[in-house]
Amino acid sequence: MNEEILRFNGVVPHEPAIDHWFQQRSGPLGSIAQQWFQLMRNCGDEVRELMHDGCPTACLGDAPFAYVAVFTSHVNIGFFHGASLRDPARLLLGSGKRMRHIKLKPAHSIDEAAISDLIAAAWADIKARIENN
Repeated sequence: MNEEILRFNGVVPHEPAIDHWFQQRSGPLGSIAQQWFQLMRNCGDEVRELMHDGCPTACLGDAPFAYVAVFTSHVNIGFFHGASLRDPARLLLGSGKRMRHIKLKPAHSIDEAAISDLIAAAWADIKARIENN
């Protein structure tokens, strides 16, 4: 696990631009994204946030662990080190070296417990990466 950790400048405890971003996406997709980003915000006192590539991004200090993105017909919940996460519900999509995401659509059932577990695992994973680096 001793690899270089992605770091972002400009992280803050609460980014007002993220609140504005959610206000601009007030429909069902925005609600889904906001629900899951709030869970990321609640991972711990050390959570910081910023807008990165147009998406609300949650970090441990300056190291990102997850983000949300709203598209025309779905929401992505993305994980910066998702390839390393246990995913028994097989929700994670993607084939890159590190990142994975979950695709959520309003009319489809959502395994809330599995998504919550993945967010908690991503938080624990970034903590371990920082402590062991």
